[in-house]
Parts: sequence; C-alpha cells; structure tokens
Amino acid sequence: MSLAHYTGLLLAGLARLITGTQGHWKGCPPMAEQRIYFANHQSHFDWVLIWAALPHELRAQTRPIAARDYWTSSPLKTWLTTAVFNAVYVSRNRSTADEDPLEPLAQALAAGDSVVIFPEGTRSNKGEPQAFKAGLYHLAEQFPQVRLIPTWIDNVQRVMPKGEVVPVPILCTVTFGAALSLEPGEDKRAFLERARAAVLAQKPGRPGGARP
Repeated sequence: MSLAHYTGLLLAGLARLITGTQGHWKGCPPMAEQRIYFANHQSHFDWVLIWAALPHELRAQTRPIAARDYWTSSPLKTWLTTAVFNAVYVSRNRSTADEDPLEPLAQALAAGDSVVIFPEGTRSNKGEPQAFKAGLYHLAEQFPQVRLIPTWIDNVQRVMPKGEVVPVPILCTVTFGAALSLEPGEDKRAFLERARAAVLAQKPGRPGGARP
C-alpha cells in the first residue's frame, strides 16, 4: 500500500481521536452509490471529519471540493489534496469570462465519482448556514440520477476556528440526512432554500435532527 493510503488512514484516525467523530446515518444508509454530499461549511477541517465518518470502502470513491488557490499554495497541501483525498480543484475566481467553475465537478460526476461540496461557498462562523449558491442546483439539474445527501457537521468550528491551524479536542458529529432530488419544474431559488433547510434540519437539537 502507498504512503498516501497510510496517510489517509492516519488522518482519519487522528480526526476520530481529536473529535471522537461519530457518523449518524439518520436518513440514508452508507451505500456504494453515486452521491453528492452537501454540507455546512465552517472550517478547513470539515472535509476531514466527513472523511473520518465515511466507511473506509466509500472514501476512495468520494472526492471533496477544494479551492485551488488555497490548497495548491504549498507542496504539502497539494500532495494531501491530490494523493490522499483525490480532491476536485475549483477556482474561486474566474480567470476568463467563459470559465465554468463547475466543470471540474461535472467531470468528476460524469466519471462516476461521488463528491462533497459546501454550497455556501465560504465559511461561516454563524450557527446557521448562509444562503446556498447556485452550483448545487446546476449539478442536480445536470445529474438527476445522483443522490443528493444533506449533511450537517457539528462543533467543527470549535475544533478548527477560522484563522487557527492547531485543532482543539472537541466532540463532533456528522449527520447524513435523507436524499433529496430536484423536483420537476422546481425553480432554482425554491430548490436552494429547500436544500439549505434540509442541511439545517440535521443539526442536533432541531426537530427531527440528530441527538447530541
């Protein structure tokens, strides 16, 4: 087995050790089917917690979104996101007017991979997710056969607050809700509001949410 494989196992183990990460499959079982996991975004540690919560056999086929400018800013970050996590790089700023920032994700989905995205676009230090950007809607429209799984990552902002680089031991959970799909004729705004509400519904303490 490769160094990247062992590094992935080590990072998953460290995440569970630091956070006691628990994956709650409340609305769907872990299955080897193509999925788009869409989650709240509060920390650079978000993807690692989802990685640790996924069963080992699902990790290789599930790829996180990664901001190209940040995650290629050093050789170590580049190696982690390419060799260990097999991330999908996206550009936060278009280099040309006709550049499609969703194209790398569409290519990954067309190849049969599952992906993890954060529809807010930027991290939030608030208790609730910001309004979702249009990317999730366009992917749902383009790939109607792919299951959309709302996901809530709890407490991660306390493990890796914005601007910090050293994680703090805090109990965290990752809750996976029931799959959504784009309804026939549903417009973009209604879908994005429904998707955001589905993510927020997984928050512990919410009606129907995971228990703390």
